[in-house]
Amino acid sequence: APSPTTAVPYMSVKCIDVRKNHHKTKWLMPWGPNHCEKLKDFDEAVSRQIEANDIVFAVHIPLPNKEMSPWFQFMLFIMQLDIAFKMDNDLKENAEITLDVSLAYRDDMFGDWEEIAHAIEIRKLKCTFGSPKTLESEGRHYDCDFLPFMEIGSVAHKYYLINIRLPVNERKGINVGIGEIKDIRLVGIHQNGGFTKVWFAMKTFLTPSILIIMVWYWRRITLMTRAPVLLEKVIFALGISMTFINIPVEWFSIGFDWTWMLLFGDIRQGIFYAMLLSFWIIFCGEHMMDQNERNHLSGYWKQVGPIAVGSFCLFIFDMCERGVQLKNPFYSIWTTEVGTELAMAFIIVAGICLCLYFLFLCFMVFQVFRNISGKQSSLPAMSKARRLHYEGLIFRFKFLMLITLACAAMTVIFFIVSQVTEGHWKWGDITIQVNSAFFTGIYGMWNLYVFALMFLYAPSHKNYGEDQSNGDLGVNSGEELQLTTTITHVDGPTEVYKLARKEAQE
Repeated sequence: APSPTTAVPYMSVKCIDVRKNHHKTKWLMPWGPNHCEKLKDFDEAVSRQIEANDIVFAVHIPLPNKEMSPWFQFMLFIMQLDIAFKMDNDLKENAEITLDVSLAYRDDMFGDWEEIAHAIEIRKLKCTFGSPKTLESEGRHYDCDFLPFMEIGSVAHKYYLINIRLPVNERKGINVGIGEIKDIRLVGIHQNGGFTKVWFAMKTFLTPSILIIMVWYWRRITLMTRAPVLLEKVIFALGISMTFINIPVEWFSIGFDWTWMLLFGDIRQGIFYAMLLSFWIIFCGEHMMDQNERNHLSGYWKQVGPIAVGSFCLFIFDMCERGVQLKNPFYSIWTTEVGTELAMAFIIVAGICLCLYFLFLCFMVFQVFRNISGKQSSLPAMSKARRLHYEGLIFRFKFLMLITLACAAMTVIFFIVSQVTEGHWKWGDITIQVNSAFFTGIYGMWNLYVFALMFLYAPSHKNYGEDQSNGDLGVNSGEELQLTTTITHVDGPTEVYKLARKEAQE
């Protein structure tokens, strides 16, 4: 697949809005048959006595002779201001710029523009000036950080138009002391159509695979006369959350203008993360010898509780950003000091907690391995067939535990990297290039892992009789013995599950 996203730079065109009362209905086009009257620079505006309030920065998306597509899934825009140094118009400390922004769309080159959103936004300018502020330095540009500008959760139309005004009101102090703005640049980021198609194809293929194994797995459990044990229920719940994330509802985004798809995708992923992290704790806990309170969810509230609280905080944080953007695409939590600090603190704390969680999981897996190694000392005393049976179980169980650790490590890395990648457009300095193999690989790994768990932990419908448990199997039946983790007695839990319980110490 091609890389997940593409960044396209746009340079705004300075249009003259000569009408006195600024009708909201008239849109100023930067080029094309009905383009606006343009200004080369602000010196020309001064010589023609055109006021700052009569200048509109216009950006047409996409570039000429191209059109947008629903396969792009979302549009994220960041803004960069070109501000020149002037002795008599210096950039104030902690300066704020007020933007009067409007967004419109149309689906053919000659139709009327329809407004999507209009807002008045304030952005803090964070700029540095490398040279001393003297007369010789006049005209040099400040080095300014990127500003978060806009995010839309669907690309349902072919053409978009952004009109930006910088209203000046000296009495109210609006847009005063922001230096001499020369140009406004935008960078538009959208998902690649080729990547979207590969992603959809994966989801469409994997959904029936997981659904089939889930039905088969639950049918195996209901065939037993006993009630399902906690581990079996949790594996099934993990399968449900995997199916929820798999179902390719994104296909509808090609035909419908559903701007909430980004938020919905975040919620689905959050549920899966919470379920996966909880599952690993319960999975290791259920295989540890020294726990008496087994097979009850209440025994894990100390470990699962913080995961639930963390997931809820994640949900609230997401609603504060993407939830508000459903109404106002120009809103960003990163625009205020408090918002930026909260967002940064949230990402850092989430990353630290995940790393601590991974270390705790490694410790639990180490304990499980120690318990299993204790069991291996009693293997030589068993008959050959029984020993082979248990050796096969132990090997497969250890392999599954190592796969679990690898899966956990990759998931933690994926979460941190995806947060940094999403955030770096908003806070500028850290860039991580994530290729599509990473996204599709992690997603495929989750599916394979859930598939393997259901396959290995489904109770067997076969009954080997009491000979097996007495260890008196002859050579013939020994040859037929399945060395899988799924062998069970008709009513008992799976062998791998029994293996780590106290009764396996016989």
